[in-house]
Amino acid sequence: MDKALYIGMTAAKQTMQAQALNSHNLANVSTTGFRQDFTAAREAQIAGSGHNSRANVLVYGIASNMTPGAVNTTGNTLDVAIRGNGWIAVQAPDGSEAYTRRGDLQVGLSGLLETAAGHLVLGDSGPVAVPEYSSISIGSDGTVSIVPKGQSSAVTASVDRIKLVELDNNELRKDKTGLFKTNDGLEREASANVQLVSGALESSNVNGTEAMVTMIQLARQFELQIKLMDKTQEMAQASEKLLRAE
Repeated sequence: MDKALYIGMTAAKQTMQAQALNSHNLANVSTTGFRQDFTAAREAQIAGSGHNSRANVLVYGIASNMTPGAVNTTGNTLDVAIRGNGWIAVQAPDGSEAYTRRGDLQVGLSGLLETAAGHLVLGDSGPVAVPEYSSISIGSDGTVSIVPKGQSSAVTASVDRIKLVELDNNELRKDKTGLFKTNDGLEREASANVQLVSGALESSNVNGTEAMVTMIQLARQFELQIKLMDKTQEMAQASEKLLRAE
C-alpha cells in the first residue's frame, strides 16, 4: 500500500512544479523576447536499509526553448529585434554581463540605454550613455546615433554601439532574473555577424493556446494522483479492519 501511496505523492509533487513553470510561461506570453521554460526529470532510488523498492522523481534542471519568436514591426525607433542567432549584452543586477533577446529599449532618467525591464544595455565600453537628443536611431550593426538637441536634422552623432554577441544555445543558461548567462560565467566578445532589425520586436515563443491546454492536463493529472492516494488510504484502512476482525 505504501508503495502506491509513494508513487502518487511523488507524482503529485512534480506535477505541482510543472504547473508552476507552465503558469510562469503563460504569464510571459506577451513578454518581448521571452524563452519558454521546461523541466527535465529523472528517477532517483531512495537509499536506506532493506530492498531498494522506492524511487523518487527529481527535477534535475530547467531548460529553455530557444526557438525564436515572431518578429513584429512597431515603427518605434528604440525597438530592435535580432536577425537570426545573436544576443544583446546587458548588465545583470549583480553587475555581471548577461544576454537577452529583449529589444524594447528606452533611455532611462539617468540617460542610460536600458531594456523595458530596467537592465542597462552594454556598449563598447560599458553601459550606453545617450546625451539629450532631438531624434535617435539604432543601426543594423547596433550603432546608436542621435541628432543632438538644438541641432538641425543634418547634424548626427554616433553615441556608442550596442554589444551584440553570437552564442551557441548550448552555451547559455537562464538565471532567476530571466536573463541568460554563459555556462562558464565568462563574457564573450562582440560579433559583427549579429544584425538588428530596427523598429521591430521579437515576440515571446510561448504558444498561449498550448500553455492553456497544458495547464488543464496538469490539473487533471494532479487530481488523478490525489485520488490515487485517497484510494490507497481507503484500501489500507479496509485491510486494517480485516486484520482486526481476525
